[in-house]
Amino acid sequence: MKVSTKGEYGIRALIELAHRYGETRPTQSSEIAARQKVPESYLEQLLTTLRRAGFIRSVRGPQGGHALIRDPRTLRVSEVIEALEGPIMPSDCLDGSSNCGGRGNECAQRQMWSDVRDAILGVLGNTTIAELAERDRAALPAGARYNI
Repeated sequence: MKVSTKGEYGIRALIELAHRYGETRPTQSSEIAARQKVPESYLEQLLTTLRRAGFIRSVRGPQGGHALIRDPRTLRVSEVIEALEGPIMPSDCLDGSSNCGGRGNECAQRQMWSDVRDAILGVLGNTTIAELAERDRAALPAGARYNI
C-alpha cells in the first residue's frame, strides 16, 4: 500500500495545525503551505476534506484560517488516511466485492492480506497527530522551533 500525496500532505497540514492547537487565531492556508512545503492550491482541497471529516474548522475572511477542532492527542493517523484516501485495503480480496478469482474464502492469500491490513492499521491507529507534531518539532533546527 502506498499513501498518495493526498494523505501525506493532509497529515502535514494537521501536523502544522497541531503545533498551533489551542491558539485563538486560526492559521492561514499560506502559512501551512509555506511551513509544510505543500502547494497551496492543493492544500485548499485537502483542507475542505479535513473539514468535512470533522478534524478542522475553517473561518473565512482576512483574519480567517483553519484550526484543529479535535485534540491532536486523540486524532489517529488511521482516521486521517481513511478520510483522505478511503479504506486501508492492501488487496482487493479484502473489500468484499472480489471473490479472489473465483476462489472465495479458499484463497490462500486472503489471511495474509488481512494480517497485512491489521498490521498497517495497528501502526496508524496507534500513532497520533500529536506524536507526529512532536517528531516534527524535534526535527526542526533550534532557531525555527515553535513556541506554544
